[in-house]
Amino acid sequence: MINDEDIKVIRPFGPSVAKVKIPNDLIVSLNNYIDNIIEDEKKSKSLDHGQKLVGNVTQEFKLEEKFIEKSGYLNFLSKSVFKWLKLSDNKEIKNFNLISSWVVRQFQNEYNPIHWHGGHLSGVGYLKVPKSFGQANQNKKINTNGKLELIYGSRQFSSPSSMLILPEVGYFYFFPHYLMHAVYPFTESLEERRSISFNATIDQESFNVYGN
Repeated sequence: MINDEDIKVIRPFGPSVAKVKIPNDLIVSLNNYIDNIIEDEKKSKSLDHGQKLVGNVTQEFKLEEKFIEKSGYLNFLSKSVFKWLKLSDNKEIKNFNLISSWVVRQFQNEYNPIHWHGGHLSGVGYLKVPKSFGQANQNKKINTNGKLELIYGSRQFSSPSSMLILPEVGYFYFFPHYLMHAVYPFTESLEERRSISFNATIDQESFNVYGN
């Protein structure tokens, strides 16, 4: 007989992923800012980021640097990354440099194909999600509608190759830039799936594992 306390799960291989709760006041601030950009057609066009991204979605636009810093969003990202890498790899990083951050507005039947990011670190957080992403056809056991899938390596015994994430308002996921990921389309809802992503670098000393 083996009890729960007799087993310790360790992660000796593969990249780690952090799930962080977004402060409620920051969610409100981000959504208000985004809503104002959406209503301002001129600013929406000037901040458009869709041509540089792979998503087949309604709208993607960059966040302005002034807002990123003033809103506390930059502080949230940097503190979350510092904490994540300390817990995951026992690394005390010295610098967090945000390259860019952008909003993804996804609606019914839209999707984001498999891709990866630049920089050292990336992430995605959720600001709005539909009440339902719709049912899977043929009564599938796993309903991927509207979900994020993180992909790494190949499936083997005791080693899954992907992680399926159901978006929840108020949660941000952080991961290494090279981790492939995709977002599936959803059905039966006209509501918006609103997410926010970023690319960043940290100090080269911490990122370059080959220098150790």
